Amino acid sequence: MERRKMTIAALHKKKENSQKITMMTAYDYPTAGLVDQAGIDTILVGDSLGMVMLGYDATVPVTMDEMIHHCKAVSRGARYGLIIGDLPFLSYHVSMEDSIRNAGRFLKEAACDAVKLEGGTEMAGVVRTLVDRGIPVCAHIGLTPQTATKLSGFGVQGKDAEGARRLLQSARDLEAAGAFMIVMECIPDMLAARITRELKIPTIGIGAGKDCDGQVLVYHDMVGLFERFTPKFAKQYVNLGPRIKEALKQYKADVESGAFPGPEHIFAMDPEEAKKI
Repeated sequence: MERRKMTIAALHKKKENSQKITMMTAYDYPTAGLVDQAGIDTILVGDSLGMVMLGYDATVPVTMDEMIHHCKAVSRGARYGLIIGDLPFLSYHVSMEDSIRNAGRFLKEAACDAVKLEGGTEMAGVVRTLVDRGIPVCAHIGLTPQTATKLSGFGVQGKDAEGARRLLQSARDLEAAGAFMIVMECIPDMLAARITRELKIPTIGIGAGKDCDGQVLVYHDMVGLFERFTPKFAKQYVNLGPRIKEALKQYKADVESGAFPGPEHIFAMDPEEAKKI
């Protein structure tokens, strides 16, 4: 039986029923298909694609056009999961007009179901503006990679009481502004649990403990395809990198030795027809 498309209302219902929500990143058509077939609830086309797909050192260089390009591919590959496009750095910081235009492109051009943006209380106005114009917004607090320099690097946020209070207030403000879900990255598990209890909207954790309403991982971390570093919060379920490299080496050896292509890979011609050439 074909599954119904995941909706925001269905995600909220899962929180109400204490059912965990699953989220996974995807950046291309074949991966989106695999994630979708696995029954993952939500697919995040994260600006992390800048690092794992495009080779940038950070997410900051990622452009709107690059995001739209990858979101289009994911939308063609997924039929079930709710697709969330990540607004890249400076696409929602300059003006409300830019924010609306850029967020709208994710829905209009790339067939995403929602957008995600980083920031706390300071971004509540942007969230409200987008939501008022019919653009669903997933918020993102804690470690926000686009502004990691301001946060003094990729460290845990909200470790002291003052920082924790700011994150808690940010979560409240973003919910009040209309965000339908909040990603919480690299914050202490007790703080994440407190925020999850207080909010009516779902929370998705990445390095935020087990008490969030759901979890998200970067696909390339989970399957072992990104070798530059592995975050502490990432669980590697399979290590495909070495397997793929071994397959490539075997292919090279087969070509060089003449073992590939074999008879089963060749299109034969009738010898009599060959004589007529």
